[in-house]
Amino acid sequence: MTTRYAVIGTGHRAQMYMNAIAGDHAEVADLVALIDINPGRAAWHRDQHAAFQEAVLAAPEDLEDVIREQRVDRVIVTSIDRCHAEHVVRALEAGADVVVEKPLTIDAPSARAIEEAARRTGREVVVTFNYRYSPRNSALREVIASGRIGTPVSMVFEWVLDTSHGADYFRRWHRDKTNSGGLFIHKASHHFDLASWWLDAVPSRVYARGGLRFYGEDNARERGQELGAERGTHDGEHTPFELDLRGDERLRALYLEQEQHDGYRRDQSVFGAGITTEDNLTAIVDFDSRAVLTYALNAHSPWEGYRVHVNGTEGRAELEVVERAEVIPTDDGSKVVDPSAVRVETGAQVRAEGERLIVQRHFEAAEEVEIVQGEGSHGGGDALMLAEVFRGRQHDPLGRAADWTDGLRAISVGICGNESLATGAPVEVTDFLGIDLRAAAAAAAERSAGAPAAPEGAAQQALESDGARA
Repeated sequence: MTTRYAVIGTGHRAQMYMNAIAGDHAEVADLVALIDINPGRAAWHRDQHAAFQEAVLAAPEDLEDVIREQRVDRVIVTSIDRCHAEHVVRALEAGADVVVEKPLTIDAPSARAIEEAARRTGREVVVTFNYRYSPRNSALREVIASGRIGTPVSMVFEWVLDTSHGADYFRRWHRDKTNSGGLFIHKASHHFDLASWWLDAVPSRVYARGGLRFYGEDNARERGQELGAERGTHDGEHTPFELDLRGDERLRALYLEQEQHDGYRRDQSVFGAGITTEDNLTAIVDFDSRAVLTYALNAHSPWEGYRVHVNGTEGRAELEVVERAEVIPTDDGSKVVDPSAVRVETGAQVRAEGERLIVQRHFEAAEEVEIVQGEGSHGGGDALMLAEVFRGRQHDPLGRAADWTDGLRAISVGICGNESLATGAPVEVTDFLGIDLRAAAAAAAERSAGAPAAPEGAAQQALESDGARA
């Protein structure tokens, strides 16, 4: 028996799920509907696979009707971040389970609406944190959980996005913070999820600093830099910061040829007006375990990767990853935007691509921990995650599968970080979010063990009354 799926939001991120439904998991999954404000993008995805030819195309306002008429079991939410909460809540209330891309949502009112909907309906909400499944991140989890470095007391976590991948968040809808919650939520929810998962702890207080320091019109003018074209798709010479949609067949078909429907431009200038998302962010995060995280994100680095240093009561673990050693413009203007999803080898001599996990206990020599790679994107992590999404949770001592309570824990840092940026003060997570994360996780675990669901109906009203409807 197959599970019947609808996908809402048919941009770039939906592709991974559609390939999985048409490919490795075709015998257990059936795509019956594609929902988007842009009918051209939905139709393009439908046409990529013969198995999808009977899928219904619909608009977001028809979500409940689609769930009912097509007997949808699960809705995959890959819409714009600010719409996640509305789509999750409406799907749950209409009787479907949900698989939602990170971030779960972008602000406190909509987080509370999802928490209430999940609690009242008792339905399943899976959040897809594929970074947990990456072999290097799983290896660090194993090291910490084994007790080799004792009890973790502090973590230093730095993530740098390069001038290809980092710049891409300032070309598209993410550049407007009201759409994404900024990189503190859209991108860093991955990182804060990893930190909470590695530490097996819940964030309790956040202090943050940061701002827009490199991208944007004002910063470019201050440096005396020419602003260039309004978009990257144009004739003539291009700068390394431009993306010409005509140079990638998929981007051309999915975005450039669909602008007629909604006017959305995927290739805006990273030095244009209207950018409100920060490109440099730092945070100090207290956890309920008494561990402290020091975090930094930069979105205009000349190389891409991350460093995680965990100090424990019996030693230290260090994970260092270089996903792309340098960004060198090509003659034809082509580029790999995300080097974590598509392997890149630059041949750099000083800083080479690769990863290394070192553990050193007190009074002992350092040891390197082997990281066993899998096949495919994110070191095979995406395939492992998709197998659990479509075939159910497997026995996993690392606990990589994530639900809505994990999603809340991840976004709580960014939500409180944004408030700290605005006020200049530390923010208490439970007070500002309005949710006790530890209690929510315990209650969800109890319900999944067989407790009856509460009556349905109030969560959508809560979302609307909070003014958070996307």
